[in-house]
Amino acid sequence: MTTTPVIVVGAGPTGLLLAGDLAAAGVPVTLVEKRPHRISNLSRAFVLHARTLEQFDARGLADGLEALGRPLDRLELFGRLAIDLTRLPSRFRHVLVLPQYEVEKVLERRAADNGVDFRHETEVTGLSQDADGVTVDVRGADGRTEALRAAYVVGADGMRSAVRAAVGLPFPGRSVIRSLILADVRLAEPPETLLTVNAVGDAFAFLAPFGDGYHRVICWRRDRDVPEDTPVGLDEVREITRLALGRDFGMHDARWTSRFHSDERQAPAYRVGRVLLAGDAAHVHSPAGGQGMNTGLQDAANLSWKLAQVVTGHAPESLLDTYQAERHPVGRAVLRSSGGIVRLAMAGRPWTLALRAALVTVLGAVAPARRLVAGQVTGIAFRYRAPRGSHRLVGLRVPDVALAGGGRLHEALRGGRFVLLTPDAHQVGEDRAGRLTAARWASGRRTALLVRPDGYVAWAADTADPAAIEAALAAHVG
Repeated sequence: MTTTPVIVVGAGPTGLLLAGDLAAAGVPVTLVEKRPHRISNLSRAFVLHARTLEQFDARGLADGLEALGRPLDRLELFGRLAIDLTRLPSRFRHVLVLPQYEVEKVLERRAADNGVDFRHETEVTGLSQDADGVTVDVRGADGRTEALRAAYVVGADGMRSAVRAAVGLPFPGRSVIRSLILADVRLAEPPETLLTVNAVGDAFAFLAPFGDGYHRVICWRRDRDVPEDTPVGLDEVREITRLALGRDFGMHDARWTSRFHSDERQAPAYRVGRVLLAGDAAHVHSPAGGQGMNTGLQDAANLSWKLAQVVTGHAPESLLDTYQAERHPVGRAVLRSSGGIVRLAMAGRPWTLALRAALVTVLGAVAPARRLVAGQVTGIAFRYRAPRGSHRLVGLRVPDVALAGGGRLHEALRGGRFVLLTPDAHQVGEDRAGRLTAARWASGRRTALLVRPDGYVAWAADTADPAAIEAALAAHVG
């Protein structure tokens, strides 16, 4: 029986980031994926939000992704409301339009470079756990079965997660939109805007560029509810796009078309013993706001450092309980926000149209409300609930602040390290040298902060008392 500390099931963006983080922290990882070893260009996700780009920056990946994608500094909702992103409190004051498969390529290369053991064309057929670990039964492409053993297993294997089913977790929710159409087409007259989206009456359409001469079309017509295996013709795509956007942009040469339904679902628990869920295995959302892939990547960033701490013996197993406590509420909030956007976009009844008009008016007139929407959609505004009695800053995301002597916080976080920020130098012991970086504020601020590897405040104090700092390091870094 093959044994490894962690098995990650699913080589989408969430699983790749998680496995790469663990391997970079020195934790051996086996990544199980039932698909062949090729990254599909049939992406549904097309944007990286600011908080996700910050996480990539903390891994040295953001600049490369920025070079591949195209920035967009405003989001348009309901055809009339523009959300300005240029005022985001982030280095990344935009969304990055970039197909999911490009993100996967970068993450797969990083995972491979750090030594992740890939098992493609390997399907999970069963799973059992005991007090000491988890046994995963898999079947390879040749039909042979094998048992893999790990201390922990993470299911990042999508909406139809075999891992979630194996631990008996339900996936309550419902289909929000049925018979959504996906199509990859060439356009004789590309739109003036980078992302083009609108809903008129019973029709909705969204256009985004792949960067290779093709555009992805996502469209829907309320009165066209047909089974998912109903063939999609280019004429149908053109017709719905004309209804929603006013023209079809000369669509031609469709290389792929499909139908699917958009669900809103969330598992009641993200952890069952030694098995954890992340990404679409834990929650699925409507495509509104482009938050699905981003939320999964944030799951991975939250979980990876905690698993690494536990597996290497620097933290108790109870640290994994904070993954559920922190990420489940975020998943629920994204379900509500993305669901609210799609319902208002598809409004057809008089009262829902009136509600949408009122919301647009309020957001257009009230700047704090627009900032709140921008912060939630981009992930910047989320904070984690702090334990009772904690400092007011605990649980907050820390911006990419400048450090004394040059450099930035995100650079100091690289390698999965904690960062201790103090006004004066603090000596790091050899036992923590690989897991902790001590840095000083460039601004002269007097606060002491211990920043977690995912960029949130683990501990804070208004004065840099050495004894208090050592106690915080013992509690959080080990």
